[in-house]
Amino acid sequence: MTRTIAVPDLSLVALVGVTGSGKSTFARDHFAATQVLSSDTFRAMVADDENDQSATHDAFDALHYVAGKRLRAERLTVVDATHVQRDDRAKLVALAREHDVLPVAIVFDLPLATLRERNKGHRDLADHVIRRQHDALRRSVRHLAKEGFRKVHVLSPDERVSVEYEKAYNDKRELTGPFDIIGDVHGCHAELVTLLTRLGYVVSADGAFHPDGRTAVFVGDLVDRGPDTPGVLRLVMGMVAAGTALCVSGNHESKLVRALDGRDVRVAHGLAESLAQLSEKSDEFRKSAREFMHGLVSHYRLDGGRLVVAHAGLKEEYQGRSSGRVRSFCLYGETTGETDEYGMPVRYPWADDYRGAATVVYGHTPVPKAEWVNNTICLDTGCVFGGALTALRWPSKELVAVPAERVHYQPTKPLGAPTRAPDLLRLDDVLGTRHVDARLMGRLKVREENAAGALEVMSRFAIAPQWLPYLPPTMAPCATSTVDGTLEHPLEAFEAYRADGVPEVVCEEKHMGSRAVVVLCRDASVGERRFGAPDGAAGVVYTRTGRSFFPDPTAFLERLRTAANEAGLWSTLDSDWVVLDAELLPWSAKADQLLRRQYAPVGAAATAALPAAVAALEQAVARGADVAGLLARQQARLTNARGYVEAYGRYCWPVDGLDGVSLAPFTVLAAEGQVHATKPRAWHSEVLDRLVAADAELLRPTRRLVVDLADEASVAAGVDWWTSLTDAGGEGMVVKPADPSAAGKLVQPGVKCRGREYLRIIYGPDYTEPEHLRRLRQRTLGRKRSLALREYALGIESLTRFVEKEPLWRVHEPVFAVLALESEPVDPRL
Repeated sequence: MTRTIAVPDLSLVALVGVTGSGKSTFARDHFAATQVLSSDTFRAMVADDENDQSATHDAFDALHYVAGKRLRAERLTVVDATHVQRDDRAKLVALAREHDVLPVAIVFDLPLATLRERNKGHRDLADHVIRRQHDALRRSVRHLAKEGFRKVHVLSPDERVSVEYEKAYNDKRELTGPFDIIGDVHGCHAELVTLLTRLGYVVSADGAFHPDGRTAVFVGDLVDRGPDTPGVLRLVMGMVAAGTALCVSGNHESKLVRALDGRDVRVAHGLAESLAQLSEKSDEFRKSAREFMHGLVSHYRLDGGRLVVAHAGLKEEYQGRSSGRVRSFCLYGETTGETDEYGMPVRYPWADDYRGAATVVYGHTPVPKAEWVNNTICLDTGCVFGGALTALRWPSKELVAVPAERVHYQPTKPLGAPTRAPDLLRLDDVLGTRHVDARLMGRLKVREENAAGALEVMSRFAIAPQWLPYLPPTMAPCATSTVDGTLEHPLEAFEAYRADGVPEVVCEEKHMGSRAVVVLCRDASVGERRFGAPDGAAGVVYTRTGRSFFPDPTAFLERLRTAANEAGLWSTLDSDWVVLDAELLPWSAKADQLLRRQYAPVGAAATAALPAAVAALEQAVARGADVAGLLARQQARLTNARGYVEAYGRYCWPVDGLDGVSLAPFTVLAAEGQVHATKPRAWHSEVLDRLVAADAELLRPTRRLVVDLADEASVAAGVDWWTSLTDAGGEGMVVKPADPSAAGKLVQPGVKCRGREYLRIIYGPDYTEPEHLRRLRQRTLGRKRSLALREYALGIESLTRFVEKEPLWRVHEPVFAVLALESEPVDPRL
């Protein structure tokens, strides 16, 4: 018969036994090789000899270090050593406690004669060594639990064993909800019934269920202070038993259990009311209530680890762990050791420093209103004190509350507003080398040297951070063309997308303006509610680096808001705010200094000097001098220079206020509840064409052409369209997948194909000369393409986090990363 022993899937397992008792064989048969840390292996590592006992101290130093790293990473760790001495085992128990995991002992209890026989073919240790180890083991076995081992399995000789991994009680990650998380009830049965009913539950005296299969999750403190603790217990116990609810322990349940057990506890803070009410119930009910409260776990991890529920909250490093320290934090939080003027402990504001990925929902400390602080929220809104009973619907994050019927219990101190640190990036969030997780590309690295430059830009020049949910990515050009006289050509873009499995693309006119992101709210109240704008602002317009386009954007935004109203944009998006990606024209509106200091001086100098040079050379040729070749080159340079001036001149015109300014929106990035950036281009065209039509003076349409990459005629039409655009002086076009999901993988969101004349602005007046084109065709695009994809993934990530109402520092993490990546060494002309 096979005996099954249970091992927690996050634990530190000590194999305990005399040398030669079969520990290594057992470890090899029942655990993965990577899970087992053998003292022999570590001796060999540090001394090249696993039998070198002089290396034991260093070997165990290294072993414990590696074990700590594994436990910190939530990995089961098995230590294969004799562990017959208490001091050796104490180090492992201490290591388990340091990382808040359960220590487990598996003991190999073999007769001395068997050990002697095995030793002959193993290490040939002296008999007194085997006898001493065996005696130490026999003295230790019965004391292992007292030493701190939470599970002790003693194996007999020749016993057949299988190991079963035991999931932690707090691990309910397989439950995905939807959930209704309910704050501290404190005996307020009537309010609980009202709240459950409003949430859609069908309630009876001893249970409740939701017709849509939702699950209620209680944050603890069901008892004390209120008028009907037994009624609350009966209702919640019935729901938990029926599988329609989960419940974690609160500090009041813990104290009530001790009181029911006859322990010496201070009867205060509503405990007297619970004891009196329970005394009127049957012994059977009191017993079942006591067993229910005693069995409540400290916290739950739910929904794939995205949600953590604990009574007093939980720091990231404690989530999913099991120890007295973790349970204490879950029940009581963390205090400073001081008391306030009301005699209450001063609690450390752990939520202000929380930076975990999981949302933590908790109660314990009553607040007037549930508010988000760094991806955490307290739902104890003081129902028993006359406040409200509050629930959070997950995953929608909708708050539902019902007012208390009356003040059931006078609070010791007034309900105060929650301590809330600014919900922004901190220096230690951005300094040094950072890694940002993006759904589209996984973990992306931001180098320390790049982060420093981004920090300066963000802190000195960027707009108010609450308005900054997104920074647009750079865009890669198409592959270098071999078509005579051109550096970029749409055939290269079409071929690249065809190779990526994209069946259809949309060619969009590339406006020669400045990239602009517009955040537009329906009114100022939306700006305050959704973006935290206290100054009555209802939107912003900012650049690729987060700088404001206008000293005062009010007039511009009011025009755009009027157009949005007339176009029915709010009802179309089912939102009262929107983020748009656009081009603001003219280019000179933002790039005036660039034109004055860089482009205009080059053009002025060339068009002033070259005519005189050409004239002088023409006179020399007329006199018979052999300078015809030099004259031809200078004439070509003059033609190029005039083309250069004409190229940048097309994108400059005077503006007066809003007169002369126009906006060309091309993508709806996001609105309430949804990121729209990844939708098919046809959807964006339909929505934005209606917006543009509502104010044709301010808003400029984006011309476009759909190209079927499997149809050569369609491809040829795309090339002809690009040619007509660029021959007419246009910058070129951007080629985008018609449906970003059609390729079944992440592809470039857009590739720019710039015209021959426009590229003079980028590469200089003479770039079209054959010798320069040959050199420029050696340009490498790998880094630029990689940068464009990474920035795009980070942009989608920041929008997603904002739409999902994550804390602002989480939204800014990928926003900041986009800005930092702009410092990578990539040719800015690409």
